Amino acid sequence: MIKGLFETHIYVEDLERSIDFYSNVLGLTQCLYEADRRIAFFWIGKPQEAMLGIWEKPKKEIDVRHFAFRCEVDDVLNNQFSFWNLKTFSLIIFLRVPIMIPWFLPGCLLWAIYFNDPDGHALEFIAILDGEARPELGVVTYPDWLKLNL
Repeated sequence: MIKGLFETHIYVEDLERSIDFYSNVLGLTQCLYEADRRIAFFWIGKPQEAMLGIWEKPKKEIDVRHFAFRCEVDDVLNNQFSFWNLKTFSLIIFLRVPIMIPWFLPGCLLWAIYFNDPDGHALEFIAILDGEARPELGVVTYPDWLKLNL
């Protein structure tokens, strides 16, 4: 019955700062803003496909969460959402391989970059790649994966 995830919600300390981050850094389209309730919603992907809700709360009520945005590898590497642009926005990048290189999980054919939003929520850009799963490789860099599959 379940076909996907439609929405997720997180608490943020400064609504305007987070609106700026999700609109201008990640490029999401804002679809709702309620100043009185201190909430904003964003479309993820096409309108009405998926939604992110952010709710302003005092810092002591914020618990850090993790969620991943599904992306295409070329879009992440070559467009505004690239690893390099995330670095220029001084976001914290944490990877399981040397910093400055996206990592790849060959057992699931998943490519990923992890970073934090302004409230410390652990976000991820993830892409599913074509090819044959190779779980024996563990975690490798994306460039190493390309070399292994030429």
